[in-house]
Amino acid sequence: MANGINKVILVGNLGNEPEIKYTQGGMAICNISLATTTQRKDRDGNRTEKTEWHRVKFFGKLGEIAGEYLQKGSSVYVEGRIEYGSYEKDGVKHYTTDIIGDEMQMLGGKPQDGRPQNTERTAPQRQAPQRRAPAPSHEPAAPSGFGDGFDDDDIPF
Repeated sequence: MANGINKVILVGNLGNEPEIKYTQGGMAICNISLATTTQRKDRDGNRTEKTEWHRVKFFGKLGEIAGEYLQKGSSVYVEGRIEYGSYEKDGVKHYTTDIIGDEMQMLGGKPQDGRPQNTERTAPQRQAPQRRAPAPSHEPAAPSGFGDGFDDDDIPF
């Protein structure tokens, strides 16, 4: 019999600044609150929206990256697994649902004005690599199709 599958894929926006903590052993734990919104039409044809909030945790190096580069409002793709837990407080049992993020991809680009949106969480500046123009070729250029307008310098790591 095959093992079960516990896989979650979310694409949404951060509702607040990432919270990063470290264990006694020095491992990073980054918590984010991620909003996903769905739209549908009701019986009368009116559009309705529903927003779900997800608690996402990243550990280790991925937690450090998330804590450094994500900020409130950032669009992000998260892949991970769902984990349920519980705790007791004042004699009342509380239940939790967390997404343990195994993969994360920051979506969107640089802000339109070129400045970071939150100066407290800016990526370290680096110089763009020097590029030489390609030598002229007599062969027609192949259409690139994928990645038009995308520059490797947009990737923060």
